[in-house]
Amino acid sequence: MTRTIATTLSVRPARTAREQKHFIDLPYRLHRHQTHWIAPLRMAQKDILNTARHPFYKTADVEKFLAYREGRVVGRIMAIVNRAHDEFHGERAGFFGFFEVEEDYQAAAALLDAARQWLTERGAAVMRGPVNPSTNYECGLLVEGYDLDPTIMMVWNPHYYGEFLERFGLHKAADLFAYDIAAKYFNVSDKLKRVAERLRIKDRLRVRPVNLKDFKNEVEIVRRVYNDAWSRNWGFVPVTDEEFEHLGKDLKQLVDPRVVLIAEQEIEGKEPRPIGFLLAVPDLNRALKKLNGRLFPLGLIKLLWHSRKIDTIRIITMGVIREFQSMGAGAIFLKEIYDRAPAAGFPSGEMSWVLDNNVMMNRAAELIGGRRTKTYRIYEMALR
Repeated sequence: MTRTIATTLSVRPARTAREQKHFIDLPYRLHRHQTHWIAPLRMAQKDILNTARHPFYKTADVEKFLAYREGRVVGRIMAIVNRAHDEFHGERAGFFGFFEVEEDYQAAAALLDAARQWLTERGAAVMRGPVNPSTNYECGLLVEGYDLDPTIMMVWNPHYYGEFLERFGLHKAADLFAYDIAAKYFNVSDKLKRVAERLRIKDRLRVRPVNLKDFKNEVEIVRRVYNDAWSRNWGFVPVTDEEFEHLGKDLKQLVDPRVVLIAEQEIEGKEPRPIGFLLAVPDLNRALKKLNGRLFPLGLIKLLWHSRKIDTIRIITMGVIREFQSMGAGAIFLKEIYDRAPAAGFPSGEMSWVLDNNVMMNRAAELIGGRRTKTYRIYEMALR
């Protein structure tokens, strides 16, 4: 006769230094044998999860939870009240992020329930996620494209994560698309060229590469454009000066100035007026895949060696201020990146992510020959 032995499952906050370490360590253990999971740098994970120092948490309240089965960590989650989001959107939203779990639905449900209860106690009317820890960072759950490596600052997760969330009662709030693009099938139509040239002349627009020697001021330009350009997008959260400066320091280590572009309007007798930017970075994941998340003792050497071979970029964001959005100013950036990226040694790349309801950007991605390869999903459920 076969006897089933029940095992003890518990969920509790991760607050001690030991528990914080377990929280960081879990995905490295959980996914270490997965072909397409790329270990993020541990130092970067420690930074984004440092609630005492990272500027994001100055406008957010969070709680980290760990799930234990027979004393062994089998899952994690962070519950997040993003006050900046609620103030900007006028809603009482709660979020969850950094969700990782073994193929164990009971553990997943217990973690999600812990986050739900914590958020409900703080007045949230909806739970939404995953966001790590907001839409300005890694976000979404991979639901299509499991057989592909993620690009830099994009996630990979097993297929059962989505199954678990839906079984718990969460449903789609928004999908985020990733498009592969490459010089060999990039379609620069005559119409795209005409629109770009017309705008360049009519509105006296020019595009220049970012100036790393004046990086602080360049970051401020990008912040102002970003907060204006994205202000009407679903899930947008304005980035504070301090938070953007922190993000800028991280990105400076990745940036190749040849593929970070700023569009300006020339005004007679005045300084040029920034109206848009395109941010692309070399896909460092190609090198990080060799490191297992550690720079020391030999990781830095490996990173430098493998970085030389990177020939693909991730186009993280492209935005123009609202005044120019209906004028097709994005055509200028598409034309420019087509001209500049292959010349800089990047004949291919990924455009990610694009909101499923952003008709203009999805249409643009398809018109230039982009091939949709991955879909990420943000889920939600009502709490009241």
